[in-house]
Amino acid sequence: MAREDNDGRRDPDRLLKAIEASDEHRHDRRGHLKIFFGYSAGVGKTYAMLTAAQAARRRGVDVVAGYVEPHARPETSALLAGLERIPTRTVRHRGIELAEFDIDAALERAPELILVDELAHTNAPGSRHVKRYQDVDELLRAGINVYTTVNVQHIESLNDMVASITNIIVRERIPDRVFDDADQVELVDIEPDDLLERLRSGRVYRGDQAERAVENFFTVENLTALREIALRRCADRTARLASAARVLNNRDYHTSEHILVCVSPSPTSARIIRTASRMASAFNGSFTALFVENPRTQSMSDEDRERLRSNMNLAERLGAHLETVYGDDVAFQIAEFARLSGVSEIVMGRSADARRATLLGGRSLTERLIALAPNLDIHIIPDRETNLRIHRKRAGDSESRGRNSRVTPRHLAVTCALVALSTAIGMGFRALGFADSSIISLYILATLLTAVTTTGRVCTILSSVLSVALYNFCFVVPIYSFDTIDSSYLVTFSIMFVTAIVSSELTNHITQNARQSAKTAYRTRVLFETNQLLQQAHGFEETARIAMSQLVKLLARDVVFYPVESGRLGEPLYREAGEPHPHDDILTEDERAVATWAYTNNKHAGATTDTLANAHCLYLAVRTGDKVFGVVGIAVRGAAFDSFENSIMLSIIGECALALARDQEARERQEAAVLAKNEQLRANLLRAIGHDLRTPLTAISGSAGILRDEGGRLSPKRRSELVDNIYSDSLWLIDMIENLLTVTHFDEGTIKLNLTSELLDDVMPEAVSHLARQGERHRIVVEPTEDFVLARMDVNLVVQLLVNLIGNAIKYTPAGSTIRVSARREGPSVRVSVADDGPGVPDADKPHIFDRFYRGASADRPADSHRSFGLGLALCKSIAEAHGGTIELHDNAPHGAVFSFTLPAEEVAIHE
Repeated sequence: MAREDNDGRRDPDRLLKAIEASDEHRHDRRGHLKIFFGYSAGVGKTYAMLTAAQAARRRGVDVVAGYVEPHARPETSALLAGLERIPTRTVRHRGIELAEFDIDAALERAPELILVDELAHTNAPGSRHVKRYQDVDELLRAGINVYTTVNVQHIESLNDMVASITNIIVRERIPDRVFDDADQVELVDIEPDDLLERLRSGRVYRGDQAERAVENFFTVENLTALREIALRRCADRTARLASAARVLNNRDYHTSEHILVCVSPSPTSARIIRTASRMASAFNGSFTALFVENPRTQSMSDEDRERLRSNMNLAERLGAHLETVYGDDVAFQIAEFARLSGVSEIVMGRSADARRATLLGGRSLTERLIALAPNLDIHIIPDRETNLRIHRKRAGDSESRGRNSRVTPRHLAVTCALVALSTAIGMGFRALGFADSSIISLYILATLLTAVTTTGRVCTILSSVLSVALYNFCFVVPIYSFDTIDSSYLVTFSIMFVTAIVSSELTNHITQNARQSAKTAYRTRVLFETNQLLQQAHGFEETARIAMSQLVKLLARDVVFYPVESGRLGEPLYREAGEPHPHDDILTEDERAVATWAYTNNKHAGATTDTLANAHCLYLAVRTGDKVFGVVGIAVRGAAFDSFENSIMLSIIGECALALARDQEARERQEAAVLAKNEQLRANLLRAIGHDLRTPLTAISGSAGILRDEGGRLSPKRRSELVDNIYSDSLWLIDMIENLLTVTHFDEGTIKLNLTSELLDDVMPEAVSHLARQGERHRIVVEPTEDFVLARMDVNLVVQLLVNLIGNAIKYTPAGSTIRVSARREGPSVRVSVADDGPGVPDADKPHIFDRFYRGASADRPADSHRSFGLGLALCKSIAEAHGGTIELHDNAPHGAVFSFTLPAEEVAIHE
C-alpha cells in the first residue's frame, strides 16, 4: 500500500518511483481498452469480463486483476480463481476505510492485461486522480491493455436523458471520448424480464435491497428504455467507426458540422452542453463551447463563477474546444464568432432574458441572434423552471450581497459630501435669483458624479434620495420643512429621482465597460508584448524567463518553470509576483512530483484539475504537439482563473512553446550546417588523399616492381636511384600521415601539450635532420642564436611545425635555393623564422595560405611526388596557436618568403 502523509497526500517518493516505473515499462504502442457495456447493474458485465480474462489467461496472456467488484455473487467470485490480484490501497476518509485501486502497484507490476472494474468510479480524496477512468488512461499510456465495465447511465452526454427516465441523477460519469475511443466495446445484453428474474432470485441484490430496487429503479419500463439507449449508443459508435473506415479507404472527403454551444453560469447549462455534445456526435462534427464575457458577468458571485468553471470543464471533457470573447452585445459577439469560425449550428438555453424582453417590449437574445445570423440553425433548449427559480434566487441573493459588500465608509462620505456641496451651491443660486431648474440640475450632476466616483448602485440610490429630500427641505416652500404645498412638486421629485437613477445606471454601465475594456486591453497588450519579446529571445532560459514574467504580469501569481533536460525535469526557475515571500509550499518534492506527472503524460495536472488536485499549483506542459519543452506551474492559492485569463494564459504558454520550438529548430539547423561542413571537409580530405596519394604510391609500386622483376639486370646506379625514390616517397607519405593524424587530434580536442623548456639551438638542427635527403639540392642554414634562447614548448609538435615549414620551402623553391632557420628573443616571446630566397608567395594566396586544403597556384602544376594537399601550413597554425603564439607570412628581401611563429620565452636560470 502506498504511503500517505498526514494530510492525505501521496508520498512524493512513491509517486516519482511510480512515474519512473511507468517510463521504464512504457511500450512503443498505447495499450488497448475493451469496455464491457451494459444498460443496468446485474446484466453480467463483470462476469463477462472475467470470462474473457480467463480465456486470455489460457492463451498465455499475462493477466492481473487490478480491481474487481464481485458484488458478493458466487458465480463472479469463482471466476477470479487462478488470477493474480493486486492488493487494493486502503484510504481512510471521514472515519471509513475505503478500498481503492492501487495504480502505482499496477504500473510497477506492468502486466500485459489488467482488469479494472467500475470505470466511472470516483476515487477517494488524496488519490492521484479524481476519476478511475483517468487511472485507466494512464495505464493505457504505459502500454498496458485494460478490460473494464461501465453502464449506459454513466456516459456523460446521456446523463440527462437517463435522469429523465429514472428520476435519478447519476453522479459518477465518464466523458464520451473514453467510450468512443475504446478499441473494443462488447455489449452485455439480456432481456429486461430475465434481469428482473435474476433480481428477484437474489443474484443481483439481496433481501430488502432487491425489493427497493424493483420498486424504484428496476421496472420493465425503465429497463426497456435504458436498453434502447444502450443499443442506440453502441449502434452510433459502430456507424462512426464504419464511416471513418470508409473515408480512410476511399480517401473521400465529407464536410462536417460545427456545433457551437453557448455556456453560462446557469445550473441548467450542463444539460444544454450535453445536448450539444450529442448533436456533435450525431452529426460527426466539431464542437465548440463559447462564453461571452460582458460587464454583467463581472459582478458574478463566487458560486456562479465556480458553476461557470464547472460547466466549461464539462464542455472540455465532452470534447469541446473552449473559447471566450468579450463584448457588451452578447448576440452580436455570438453571431460574429459563428461567422468567423464557420459554425453551422448554435445550441443555447432559453433564460429569463426572453421573458423580460417581452414584458419590456424589446427583443430577446434569441430574436436578436436570429436577426444577426439568419443563415444559422439555432436550437433553443428550455431551462427547467425549478432550476431557473433556484438560479434567480441565488443570483439575486449573491448580487445583493455583492453590491452591499462594495459599500465602504469612504464611498458614503463622498456621496454625502457631493450632495452637501450641491445644496450649498444651490443656496447660492437661490440668493442670486437663479431658477429652480438650475438647482435641480446641480443635484442630478451630484448623482452622476457619485456614480462615477463610487462602485455599485447603493451610493447612487442614496444620492438620489438625499437629493430629492434636501431639495424639498431647503428649496420648496415652506422652506426647512417636508410639507409640500404645491402638489406639482411631487412630479418634479419623481422626475428628479427617475432621472438620477437612469443617469446613474448609464454612468455605472459606461464605467464598467471602461474598466473591462481597460482590463481587456491590458491583457491583450500583455499577449502582444509576449509575442514581441519571445521573437527577440535567444536561448532556452531567456525564453522561459520572458514567458514567466508575462504570466506574472497577467495573473499576479507566482510562477515556476521546470525545463526538460535529457528526458527529465531539471532545476526549476522561479518568478515571484510582487514582494519576495516564502515559497516553501511550491518548490517541494510533492509539487515536483505533480509537475513530473504533467510532463510524463503531457497533460494538465494539479490545482483546479481532476488529477492530483491537492497541489498548490496548476501545472501545464509547454508543448508543440507531442514535444514537451518544460512544465509551467502557476500558484492558485485558492483563487481559480476566470475564463478570459485562462485563454490568455494558454496563449502565452503556446507562444512560449513555439518560441522554444523555433530555438530548437535553429540549433538543429546550426548543427546540420556544422555536420554538412564537416562532411564537406571529409569529402575534400578523401578527394585530396585519393588524388595526391595516387602519384607517390604509383611511383613506389612501380619502382618496387622494377626491382623485383629486373633487379639482377639493373646497374648499381639505377638500383640506387629506385631505392632512393622509394625511400623519398615513403618519407613523404609518413609526413603526410603524421600531419593528418595531428590535425585529427586538434579537431577532436584530444591534443595534449607536453610542455618543457628547450633550447632553440637544439630544436632547429633536429628538425633540419629530418629533411636531410629531401634538402640535398638546397642549402639549409641554421643560424645560431646570439644568446641562450629557451622556449616553453611541446618539442615533438614544434619539430613537426619546423619540418612542415622547411619542407614547404624545399617544395616551392628551385634547386640551389638557400633556406635559413633562425630564432631571436622578442620580449616575452621567442620568434622562430624560416626564410627562403625563392619566388615567394603570390599576393592572391597570402590571405588563404594557412587555410586547410588550400594549395594556391601549386594546384595548376602537373602532379608529382612532391605535391601537398594543403594540410601542412594549416597544421603549423594550429600548433603555434596551441602554444599561445601566432604564425605569420611576409616577403623576404629582395625575393622569397619568410614564415615565422612565436613561442612563450623561458628565462635562463643562473646558479652562483
